[in-house]
Amino acid sequence: MAASPPLLRLLLTLALAVAAAGKISPPRTPISRDIYHSSDSLLREIKDLVARHSDKLSMDTIRTSNKGYSARLLVVTFNPVKESADNGSKVHILLSFGQHGRELITTEVALRLLYILTEKRKIAGVDLTSFEKVLDNLVIKVVPMENLNGRKLVEEGDLCDRRNGRGVDLNRNWSVDWGKKEKDYDPYEENPGVAPFSEPETQIMRELSRSFKPHIWVNVHSGMEALFMPYDHKNTTPNGATAHLMRSVLENLNHRHFQDSCLVGSGGGSVGYFAHGTTTDYMHDIAKVPMPFTFEIYGDEKASTDDCFKMFNPVDKITFDRVINKWCMAFLILFEEGLRNLRDAQIVSPSSLDNWVPIGGDTVERNVVEKNSRERRKLEGLDLGMQELRTYFRLFMLSTFLLMFMFCTRIPKNRSRESGISDESQFQE
Repeated sequence: MAASPPLLRLLLTLALAVAAAGKISPPRTPISRDIYHSSDSLLREIKDLVARHSDKLSMDTIRTSNKGYSARLLVVTFNPVKESADNGSKVHILLSFGQHGRELITTEVALRLLYILTEKRKIAGVDLTSFEKVLDNLVIKVVPMENLNGRKLVEEGDLCDRRNGRGVDLNRNWSVDWGKKEKDYDPYEENPGVAPFSEPETQIMRELSRSFKPHIWVNVHSGMEALFMPYDHKNTTPNGATAHLMRSVLENLNHRHFQDSCLVGSGGGSVGYFAHGTTTDYMHDIAKVPMPFTFEIYGDEKASTDDCFKMFNPVDKITFDRVINKWCMAFLILFEEGLRNLRDAQIVSPSSLDNWVPIGGDTVERNVVEKNSRERRKLEGLDLGMQELRTYFRLFMLSTFLLMFMFCTRIPKNRSRESGISDESQFQE
């Protein structure tokens, strides 16, 4: 018996509903507001921290606008020895967090790092007071939330948005290889803007890099775990001594702290796609920063691509604390490695790095080390001189023995000759 048309329509509707149900995306994980600060509360807490530690911290609020769109950036400067006459030889470090609005975990690392630099000198029970000598040789500028407007959009519910308040990806708005689009270009994700530096946030960061002239730059993101150096827009790394310097710092950090578990190399060669107009490539090619890096600090590979908060941020307190502690320690080791390598490359004055303490190592006092080295060289020279004296003495003894031997062997011959002459004389008589 054939089904009636109304019944067919009903069956078709049910079939479509069942098929659609199989395609329903899993629910998106909401922001864990019991773990994460809101943007307002995080910046307010940073301001309070600066007020409590005005001897070490200072703060600037920078505003600018472009064609009706305005942005505001908070910049915190850590400079523990402001009165030092040797300030010119200090290492300048510029750190940017929260360039993509959906990557909330990065801004939490910024907050915790500022606490560690001022109040809480421990990470997971590790005492960091011995690290103060390293910090005395640094000036650190922290931008805790580069993309405040984009962060606001995320907090309002657009959990996958990485762009700024008018839809531009700030990490595609810089001038190096700007505007180039790959075959898989996604205009929602990677909108580079109408021109390089069209966005107020990018303009502020460019001026900050020009005025501060950092030796080390780190752009902090989430989505995976990796330690990247230039380039992002091609599958290669820079040539020359600076490239060797960068790779050495990253490989040492990866080995010492991450047990070689992080990806290390160029962003373009490691991440699986090319990115054009990025901050780190500009910092290398144009700003001439000796050590420009991009750190990717977390990623959930099992999360759905639609579940952006879970993909880019820890969702439970245990993982949250583990990620923050791990990466705050990574930054301290980076400061130490960068300091040593910049000194060895003579990019900064060696005099500013005397008597510093490696994390997890013995106290190193360079003046003592150099003194001991000089004394060791003197002892080595003295030992070499003694060896030469001993050699000469042996040669002297050997030659003396040979002379004595020759002298002694000639005596019997002379006596024998004298005896022969005497016998001959007697015969003649």
